[in-house]
Amino acid sequence: MSTTTTAPVKPGTSSAARIVRSIATARETGIGIALVLVIVAATAANPTFLFSNDGFRDLLLTPSLLLLVAVGQAIVIITRNVDLSVGSIVGLTAYLTGRLFIDIEGIPIILVFVGGVVLGGLLGAVNGLLVAWAKVPALVITLGTMYIYRGINVAWTGSDRINASDLPKEFRGLGTDQLLGIPVLTIIAVVVLIAAAWYLRNIRGGREFYAIGSDPAAAHLYGLKVNQRIITAFVVSGALSGLAGVLYAARYGTVSSAAGFGWELQAIGAAVIGGVAISGGVGTVWGAAIGAFLLLTINRALPILGIDDFWQRAVVGVLILGSIVLDRVLAIRQHRRLIAQREEGR
Repeated sequence: MSTTTTAPVKPGTSSAARIVRSIATARETGIGIALVLVIVAATAANPTFLFSNDGFRDLLLTPSLLLLVAVGQAIVIITRNVDLSVGSIVGLTAYLTGRLFIDIEGIPIILVFVGGVVLGGLLGAVNGLLVAWAKVPALVITLGTMYIYRGINVAWTGSDRINASDLPKEFRGLGTDQLLGIPVLTIIAVVVLIAAAWYLRNIRGGREFYAIGSDPAAAHLYGLKVNQRIITAFVVSGALSGLAGVLYAARYGTVSSAAGFGWELQAIGAAVIGGVAISGGVGTVWGAAIGAFLLLTINRALPILGIDDFWQRAVVGVLILGSIVLDRVLAIRQHRRLIAQREEGR
C-alpha cells in the first residue's frame, strides 16, 4: 500500500505573500514613502499646502508635464542612453502650438496636438538615428541637438512670445479644467504613464529595451533589433516631450523662447531618483513618475519649511547621488548573489 506525502507549504510562499514582498522591497515604494513624508511635513507646517482647493490641485497639476518628459527619458535611459534635448523639444513644440493657432484660424485642437507630437517624434528620430547608426554616445549627440533645437527655437521666436489671448479658450481650459476633482492634465499624464508601463511589461518590444540596456553586445548576438529599438526609444521620448510642449502652452498660456529650459536635467533627475539605473536595463516608468512628483513637490515644500534656495538644490542633488549609490550597491549584491547560486549549483 503506497502512501502519498504532501510537502509542507512554507509560509510566505503564496502569491499574495510574494506580491506583498515585492511591493515592500520595490524601489518605487521607498520613493513613494518619501513623497508622502514630504507632503505630510509641508502640510503640518502649512495646512493649505494640501487641504485647500488650490493646494491639492497644484500638488497633482504641477508635476504632470514633467511626468510626461520623465517617462520618455526613462525609456531612453533603460536602453543605456540619455536624451538631453527634451527641454528644447518642449520649447519648440510649445511655440509651434501657439503659432498654429495664430497662423491657421480655426484649426482643430486635435490637429495641434498631432502637430506637436509629430514634431517631437521627428526631432527624437534625429537623435535616435545619429546614436544608432553613427555609433556616437547619446550624451554627445543629444548635447549637440539640445543646443541646435534651442537655437532654432530662439531664432524662430526672437523677441516675440505667445500670449494667452492668442490661444482659444477651449484649449486654455485644458490647463485648468478638472474632471471629478482631478486636473485634466494629470489625467492625460496618468493615461500615458499606464500605456507606457503596460507596453514595457507586456509587449516583447518593451522587454527588449531592458535586454538592450542590460547588455547591448549580448542583445546584438541574440539577434535583437538593437538599432531599431534605440531609435524607437528616442522617438517616444521626443513625442512625449512634444505632447508636454503642447500642454505647456495650455497650462501657462504664455510661451517664450525660454520655455522648457532646464527640463532635461529635471527629467533625468526624476528618472534616476525613481530607480531607473543610469547604466541601463533597470527601472520602471512608475518610478520615474513618482520621482517627478517627488522632485517638484520638494521644490514646493522646502520654502514652506523655511529652507533656503541653496539647500533646496542641495537636497535634490543628494537624492540623485543617493539613488546612484543605491543602484550600485544593489547591483553588487545581485552579482554576488548570482555567483553564490552558481557555486551552489556545481
